[in-house]
Amino acid sequence: MLKLQNVNKTFFPNSVNERVALSNIDLELGNGDFVTVIGSNGAGKSTVLNTIAGKVSPDTGIVDIAGRNVTRMKDYKRATYVGRVFQDPMAGTAPDLTIEQNMALAERRGMRRGLASGITKAKRTRFADELQVLELGLENRLSAKVGLLSGGQRQALSLLMATFSQPKILLLDEHTAALDPERARLVTDLTEKVVAEQELTTLMVTHNMGQALEVGNRLIMMHEGRIILDVSGTEKSSMTVEDLLAQFTNIKNATVSDRTLLQ
Repeated sequence: MLKLQNVNKTFFPNSVNERVALSNIDLELGNGDFVTVIGSNGAGKSTVLNTIAGKVSPDTGIVDIAGRNVTRMKDYKRATYVGRVFQDPMAGTAPDLTIEQNMALAERRGMRRGLASGITKAKRTRFADELQVLELGLENRLSAKVGLLSGGQRQALSLLMATFSQPKILLLDEHTAALDPERARLVTDLTEKVVAEQELTTLMVTHNMGQALEVGNRLIMMHEGRIILDVSGTEKSSMTVEDLLAQFTNIKNATVSDRTLLQ
């Protein structure tokens, strides 16, 4: 479903600020794979997501989604293939529009827009049915502006909206990091439920190592623009946070500050 082949990206090349963000990245995800991504700050995690989404163009390499080379495809055209939820609960939704207006826009992502009514009675019924899955009572607040929702409610709505167009790839960029523990747990549970029900191929960046081990069927660790660890199945399920820290230390001789950033 997703293939990155020899992807490289350097920011500010040939300058004093030159930074290698991605170095020879090779990554393949099968249909329905749920991969968590961890690594210290600057490891390249968000750059990988931005490269898949089309926000960043690689210097070299190929990005393939569902058998199609999208490496040079503009991000707005790639929206048909990719759904994304950001760390900031304020991103991904339009605060001055209502819940149903936001959902209507999400439903048309990657499609042509006409002059027909964006919200019909049938759509309003469908939106309410979809929102019931969240168990937050939002199905009774379709006309409420999204800006009035709590951070957890907005992230849950963003997650639902990101899957409306049935994307080939779902990208989650630390989407629970800005939430309190209770809301983070809620959104994490909803994520697992939605991904499983729709069999979505998912890439989730997180700084929470416990979450990275708990969620998904595969885990990759990045450092200095490279993938340095890739575990799945029973190997992943049997690992602990201490095991991950030990792996990181053994592979890259990590410093104390690196280990602290990973926790």
